[in-house]
Amino acid sequence: MSAALEQRMKKVIRQDIQSMHGYAVQPSAGMVKIDTMENPFLLPAHLRKQLGERLAELALNRYPAERSDVLRAELAKHALMPEGCDIMLGNGSDELISLLTLACDVPGATVIAPLPGFVMYQMSAELQGLKFVGVPLTDRFELDLPAMLAAVKEHQPSLVYLAYPNNPTANLWNDAAVDAIIEAAPGLVVMDEAYQPFAARDSLERLKRHEHVLLMRTMSKFGLAGVRIGYLIGRKPIIKEVDKLRPPFNISVLNCEAALFALEHVDEYAKQAATIRAEREKIQGWLRELPDVTPFTSDANMILARVPDSKATFEGMKARGVLVKNVAFVHPLLKNCLRITVGTPDENLKMIDALKASL
Repeated sequence: MSAALEQRMKKVIRQDIQSMHGYAVQPSAGMVKIDTMENPFLLPAHLRKQLGERLAELALNRYPAERSDVLRAELAKHALMPEGCDIMLGNGSDELISLLTLACDVPGATVIAPLPGFVMYQMSAELQGLKFVGVPLTDRFELDLPAMLAAVKEHQPSLVYLAYPNNPTANLWNDAAVDAIIEAAPGLVVMDEAYQPFAARDSLERLKRHEHVLLMRTMSKFGLAGVRIGYLIGRKPIIKEVDKLRPPFNISVLNCEAALFALEHVDEYAKQAATIRAEREKIQGWLRELPDVTPFTSDANMILARVPDSKATFEGMKARGVLVKNVAFVHPLLKNCLRITVGTPDENLKMIDALKASL
């Protein structure tokens, strides 16, 4: 980079952006890729053929139009959206988080979320100029209810994010604690249910009971990570305001049609989710048998496990062709922790062999 370009960039690009690190994605070519909580299963070949034929008929020369409204209606039915609510689509949950942050950017606004948690809550808040307050979980990754309630009382947040199950800890929190935080919150509470297909409970009843609760979900863990469809459900007046910020045509015709096709074959994805849940329990059993490994409770398609040396174990598994996520640097509570995505049965066997060899 030339000195002239460097000076130009210093003048026109925000200093906080120049100082931050971008969201890192690990190279994974040729690896058993179990680091990003994707559904590891493809559709059966006959369904892939049908999907390809359907996508080939789309008018790619036209902007997306009413098909996104059809997708909104189908997702509303799929999610059992309550009366009085509406739904908006995002290019993944990330875009919805950004739009919520932008919508709530009033003077003195604060965002609160437990830590460790999904990094985009903090990143979106800080990039938009909002104050972010992270409240540490307990050492067993439960909500610290007194600390959360104290933070809510002190900071009067515009937004509270509660991931249910949480990422990267994979657990569902105590329901009484969640409800107490919702009742105390003066602004909006977003129940982020990205991993709902694998969880024993959800927050649909909370959405019905509380006007200030929003339910955010994604089709990524459902099985369409490459399609990038997130959706937000809340009371109509709230969704109406946030939706004003949504870029026009933010969901492509290809993504929209792929999502509609998936919803027509929801039984196939339900089978995949059931297999993932069964494999998760199998992996938990394997991990519990290892004397130097501590697996934590999971209601997602990932398992958090503490090992003696996460860096050495991560590198050892990577050298053996298995890519997991070393999250030890994310937060002090995650010291020596690895996050392992549940893969196919064959991938899970390779994972446990690589883990045993790398401890």
